Amino acid sequence: MHTDYTKIFTGNSLLAKRIVEALHEQGIEAVIKDEAESARLAGFASSMLGTVELFVNNDEVQRSETIVQQIDGQAK
Repeated sequence: MHTDYTKIFTGNSLLAKRIVEALHEQGIEAVIKDEAESARLAGFASSMLGTVELFVNNDEVQRSETIVQQIDGQAK
């Protein structure tokens, strides 16, 4: 399956929100995939509580990865 989006981050939702905000400030829109929340809304349980994935358009991957590295590095 071909997609126009690339995963740039997998981790906890709080850090993901910081990354999304920083991306947004640079004019980059991110898509958040939260399996646990999707499962909860559908009435199922999930073992991935608090873990989300961030995706960006393929054209913005390089710029986005730089931002992710900066924020993820600060968090450690």
